[in-house]
Amino acid sequence: MPSFQAYTIREKGESVQAGMETLMTEDLPQGDVLIRVHYSSVNYKDGMVAQPNNPLVKNYPVIPGIDLAGEVVESTDNQFSKGDQVIATSYEIGVNHFGGYSEYARIPSQWIVPLPQELTLEQSMIYGTAGFTAALSIERLQHYGITPEKGPVLVTGATGGVGSMAVAMLAKQGYEVEASTGSESYTDFLKELGAAKVISRKEVFDGKLKPLDKEKWAAAVDPVGGEPLAAVLSQLKYFGAAAVSGLAAGTKVPTEVYPFILRGIALIGVDSVQCPMDIRKDIWDRLASDLNISDSLEKMKSQVSLEEVPETLEKILNGQTIGRTIVKV
Repeated sequence: MPSFQAYTIREKGESVQAGMETLMTEDLPQGDVLIRVHYSSVNYKDGMVAQPNNPLVKNYPVIPGIDLAGEVVESTDNQFSKGDQVIATSYEIGVNHFGGYSEYARIPSQWIVPLPQELTLEQSMIYGTAGFTAALSIERLQHYGITPEKGPVLVTGATGGVGSMAVAMLAKQGYEVEASTGSESYTDFLKELGAAKVISRKEVFDGKLKPLDKEKWAAAVDPVGGEPLAAVLSQLKYFGAAAVSGLAAGTKVPTEVYPFILRGIALIGVDSVQCPMDIRKDIWDRLASDLNISDSLEKMKSQVSLEEVPETLEKILNGQTIGRTIVKV
């Protein structure tokens, strides 16, 4: 197998050093399936992995990229054959197992999903972990009984990966979507995705928390967490629910018990990392069918090369990206 290029992070003293390196397949970790990577994507978690002294990476070197899609080159598991198109996201990929910012990746077969026939490799990475998380959030809310007839659904962090995906998917399902953003300049973008109303993040959380506030939303998709999530919970309608998947605003949610016992609301955790494979396959099937937002994917997509990954990671950490950025490998 010829040499290949990968964006690699190595520990250097108390800091880290990152850059493009030439590797051989024997440098890759163990796994059943060798994949020629065609696309990866850029996620907030990838930006965190690239930072020194982060709690995610246990051992260096590491190749970031928690998402990848490509073609099977070799497989010792009969589930997959040479030429199969596949998706691999979550688990330890890009954190403690070499990930998608590489021309080749070797991945355990139990972490791999066959590419649904209705999707291209590129589309699967526009979705990526963000789209998967948005779809899983909607799945959990629907399982709880949140239907379009219940009322409007709030999406916080609406210009981010999970948020923008959730806006488009909810709109396709017939929900009235209220999208929260910190910048009015993104109003047209969010309405093009299907938002019925775009509101300022200050309309969700103005810096003051109340045990109970006016009932506004039947449900919420929240990739933000922190104090804004506490504010959302206080404003959910009776038997409302919030699906939370992120912590951009912090890990502490200073809420009180009142919304739960006086309005019967639910706080639903959404985990895309260790999501069981049977559910994972079902969600990818939904992304290829009833939650397929192919008409919106191009609107939220931007594309970079492997060489452009470092500056893109800085941008996503600083909140300077919208929608989804894919990496063409």
